[in-house]
Amino acid sequence: MKSLEQALKHKVGFGTAPLGNMYRDVPEEEAQKTIQTAWNQGIRYFDTAPFYGAGLAEMRLGEALSAYNRDDYFIGTKVGRYVTNEKEDIEGLFEDGRQNKVITDYTEEATMKSIEQSLERLKTDHLDMVFVHDVSPDFHGDEWITKFDEARNGAFRVLSRLREEGVIKSWGLGVNTTEPIELAMDLEEAQPDVCLSATQYTLLKHEHALERMLPKAEEKGVDIIVGSPFNSGALLGGDHFDYAKADSNRLNQVRQLQEIAEQHNVSLKAAGLQISTAHPAVKAVIPGSTRPEHTAEDIEMMNQNIPQSFWNELVDKGFISQRAPLPTR
Repeated sequence: MKSLEQALKHKVGFGTAPLGNMYRDVPEEEAQKTIQTAWNQGIRYFDTAPFYGAGLAEMRLGEALSAYNRDDYFIGTKVGRYVTNEKEDIEGLFEDGRQNKVITDYTEEATMKSIEQSLERLKTDHLDMVFVHDVSPDFHGDEWITKFDEARNGAFRVLSRLREEGVIKSWGLGVNTTEPIELAMDLEEAQPDVCLSATQYTLLKHEHALERMLPKAEEKGVDIIVGSPFNSGALLGGDHFDYAKADSNRLNQVRQLQEIAEQHNVSLKAAGLQISTAHPAVKAVIPGSTRPEHTAEDIEMMNQNIPQSFWNELVDKGFISQRAPLPTR
């Protein structure tokens, strides 16, 4: 694939975090069928990362895509972590993934090691997009600026050089907060051209992204890809919001949205996908799943006709910011 635009169908890509056994142990057969179904539905842009199950998602994706011509699909993966042969007890999101120890490191040497490992797991000789992963307050707390500086002097420079050499097509940040993307767009020595913003421009949460990140992306010509458009499943009735247990306020917000959606005969999945891609800076959305049938449903939901009265009611009741571009047909 020469460009992301050529790889996209209905602005929908495929996020593989769940295939790293996020939240549950996904059988290999189910994982392979999910990727195959996405392919059969015309999906040609796939997002992954070493962090997803200590390389498990990349391995599964590489196995599934090895049957196809490399020029027929677009891969985005991430750096900032590499996987070791040392084993340890894994806790948290990927406790059911591989038990290999994952090292967080944004230096030049670690970035090259991460890329080399990803190429091997993905069974490919080149990458299309590379994101610097989780150099953000939600992972590093008060130390995130120190980590950002490490990436600025390491990963950012490496990826800029690889882009200039034609080894990768583009690079940017892949984070769950807006501040690192805003900061990176202001750099002069290493300018990202695409960033993956997870959880930040969704139906449930988008005000902060509209303040600086999205206007600056338009100004700088930086493409935005929206990850986790359902905020870890909360919008669809799940009990997680942004990778943690949803509190009562979020659950109540979803209930109110569901009531309004039912009155207009609208699917909240359709509303979530369409609002996330309505902003002109957003080039794609990458919902993730471990269920084969969900990919076909995602594409159908992107094309569902949603009445203007539904959007107007959400704006009037404060569920959608008045500054947010609304989907149009």
